[in-house]
Amino acid sequence: MTTSPESQVSSNDAGPTGALDALATHVTAALGAGAASAVSFDELTITVPAAEVVHALTFLRDDPACRFVCLIDICGVDYPGRPERFDVVYHLLSPSHNRRIRVKVQAGETTRVPSAVAVFPAADWFEREAYDLYGIIFSGHPDLRRILTDYGFEGHPLRKDFPLTGFVEVRYDDGEKRVVYEPVRLTQEFRQFDFLSPWEGTEYILPGDEKAKG
Repeated sequence: MTTSPESQVSSNDAGPTGALDALATHVTAALGAGAASAVSFDELTITVPAAEVVHALTFLRDDPACRFVCLIDICGVDYPGRPERFDVVYHLLSPSHNRRIRVKVQAGETTRVPSAVAVFPAADWFEREAYDLYGIIFSGHPDLRRILTDYGFEGHPLRKDFPLTGFVEVRYDDGEKRVVYEPVRLTQEFRQFDFLSPWEGTEYILPGDEKAKG
């Protein structure tokens, strides 16, 4: 009696981690040498080359042992010290198998990551968000433009090297009767906050302590 790949992956008696290990072996074998897997904290992550992401997502959606038919989110992670500074992370859900999986792709500032809109239509706005906030480029997207920031916004605000104050500030000019963009002007210097508990001791004298010494 032979068993289907779906039953081989689903019927695992080694617990959640063993089931994920079996699923990881099944997925990486199907996706080829470019795919890698890791199980950590009872979560499975599959890493694939950027050029293969559409093929990987299609397999995870259609394979009977996977059936990850729900795209939950697409997000970016910025590692400025890496040559390929971005991780593009896809979170998928399989309602029929009650499983989740994470797919990761590395991309540089000029890397064109193939759009997943043809596989998951919900990827449309998620990819626009990653483009807007990180500058990640998705090739083949039907309408890749900013979605959260204003028209004419400079830079990508979730990059680690983006200044906390931004590059410009926006205000409505009553004289010109329009919204104007101006360079950021700080009205005061950055304040220094010390969050050390006074019960643990501080490196300076707290106000009022000088009275107690007297």
